[in-house]
Amino acid sequence: MALIKKKIFVTVGTTKFDELIETVLNTEVLKALSSKGYNEITLQIGKTVHVPDCTPRCGFVTIEYFNLRANVIEYVEAADLIISHAGAGSILDALGNKKNLIVVANQSLMDNHQLELAKQLYKDEHLYYCICENLLNTIQTMNFSVLKPFVDDRSKRIAELINQIMGFPD
Repeated sequence: MALIKKKIFVTVGTTKFDELIETVLNTEVLKALSSKGYNEITLQIGKTVHVPDCTPRCGFVTIEYFNLRANVIEYVEAADLIISHAGAGSILDALGNKKNLIVVANQSLMDNHQLELAKQLYKDEHLYYCICENLLNTIQTMNFSVLKPFVDDRSKRIAELINQIMGFPD
């Protein structure tokens, strides 16, 4: 019987967030993810000199990484789960592609305005949100079936604006 691949994409964006990478690769976290059926992981580790241990383990047949790429959308599209820093672009890419998402706040960033978006989307039940020390618990208790799909209504707003400019009735 062929192994069903369930992929995770972890992204820290262009920042340095070694704590997230180390947390995801923790044995207990990998075991919790494996127990949920995930068995492949790609890490986008950002601007760091830290080299993660990519030895397959804890039910993962593939663990790989890269620092930065001009476009990571192919990884987003291929993933079954995205674990992301709180960058707006990363969050919106994941939700816009209807991906299960856990946003992990980087507590070392002072005055991090990106967190407001993540917190609001968590309150609106579109994603899970935590800090590194709570990631294991979040994975153990996550249930994506209770979350609401994210609807990006920018196109509706654009259509309304065009109608208004053209003088069409609402």
